[in-house]
Amino acid sequence: MTALPKTRMNVDEYLAWAEGHPGRYELYNGIVYAMSPEGAGHAKVKFAVQTALAAGIRARGLPCHMLPDGMTVRVEAHAAFEPDALVYCGQEVAAAALEIPNPVIVVEVLSPSTRHIDASKKLAGYFRLPSVAHYLIVDPTERLILHHTRGTNDTILTHIVREGAIALDPPGLELALADVYGET
Repeated sequence: MTALPKTRMNVDEYLAWAEGHPGRYELYNGIVYAMSPEGAGHAKVKFAVQTALAAGIRARGLPCHMLPDGMTVRVEAHAAFEPDALVYCGQEVAAAALEIPNPVIVVEVLSPSTRHIDASKKLAGYFRLPSVAHYLIVDPTERLILHHTRGTNDTILTHIVREGAIALDPPGLELALADVYGET
């Protein structure tokens, strides 16, 4: 069992600490939180989203990259999250990179222990980054994706999606619910 640090950290201190500690963690308000183990349904939906995003990037020949969980997104000096998937565009990051500073799409798959955080703290945190255009909250127990997208004048628009596809522009992708949940 990994002991969590008892002192508050900034993101740079957290990343240095996390490199030597196996497991998945997130930093909020300077405090390190261990992430709970995932159920099979969560893992299956997470993999489906990751696969669909990667396939969409390849099919459209976009200069973008999908990364699965394991990458850190710094949202402020003392807060960093590890989304279930993300897409960034431009030059590919170094193989040793731990952090993605400019995600365009961020995805969280709901779990019982993080539902409230995903829809509040993470929603506000991810949209602090000017690069974030889309934040998807995916429900693994029912066919439902909450699509938050950046509007004009710092507004965030929310779409409740139960069928069809989600246009993710930028960068020019489409995410079909059938690719995440299977055919209805």
